[in-house]
Amino acid sequence: MATDDAQAWMKNTSDHPPAPGIDTSVPHSARVWNYWLGGKDNFEPDRAVGEMVKQTFPEIVTEARESRAFLGRAVTYLAGEAGIRQFLDIGTGLPTANNTHEVAQRVAPESRIVYVDNDPLVLVHARALLTSTPEGATKYVEADLAESEKIVRSAGELLDFDRPIAVMFLGILAHVEDYEAARSIVRQIMDAVPSGSYLTISDGADTNEAGVESMRQYNETAPIPYHLRSPEQIAGYFDGLELVDPGVVRLSEWRPDPASGPPANIDGFGGVGRKP
Repeated sequence: MATDDAQAWMKNTSDHPPAPGIDTSVPHSARVWNYWLGGKDNFEPDRAVGEMVKQTFPEIVTEARESRAFLGRAVTYLAGEAGIRQFLDIGTGLPTANNTHEVAQRVAPESRIVYVDNDPLVLVHARALLTSTPEGATKYVEADLAESEKIVRSAGELLDFDRPIAVMFLGILAHVEDYEAARSIVRQIMDAVPSGSYLTISDGADTNEAGVESMRQYNETAPIPYHLRSPEQIAGYFDGLELVDPGVVRLSEWRPDPASGPPANIDGFGGVGRKP
């Protein structure tokens, strides 16, 4: 869930004019997401679209927060129980509290993390992603989601591709219009990592009519549309991998914290799988 720390971080880092070259006159998915999370790194067009989606599908705010909470639980599992020390986070999005490197390095300070994004807005904020413990390291790679060779080559400057790597596609694959193309992107990256590596994916699903309608409205104004897929299609990304219990489920149901109460009934799905 969103925390006071997350909101404080976004407040303290976003009260400044937009960087040159960033168009604030059209809504941007990362900034709309930031708005749903309660941040301030957004502008009027982002807030307008965010409110439009909320009117049709109020649950989107809970879904955004549960997606962030899923990241924390998944990375904690990977760095802890699974013993992973290398992370490749593709489609990073705007930094907030509890980024991948922060979660991983709390468990294992020697963890190394490579973030990948081609969004100029994310690049502006990349300095927040490049902090690290003295024992570990972080790196930012500017590359498109589909540039798998460039991603692997650049990530290899920090990560050892002979040792297991946790690959993460969180809330990003639905921006690829063609499902088979999205699956191909996943396969190309997973083919490059060794046995014992892990894949973590989360995305919105088409399991709620109001949610589908809200995304239809969103896509009318979004420069990069978001294509909801079925839970079965999201599970299809893990073909050939060994799913970690409880499999591909609602994000709120993936190893939830018992102290948080009953899992929210959201329409974001995801899971974690191990490469044999």
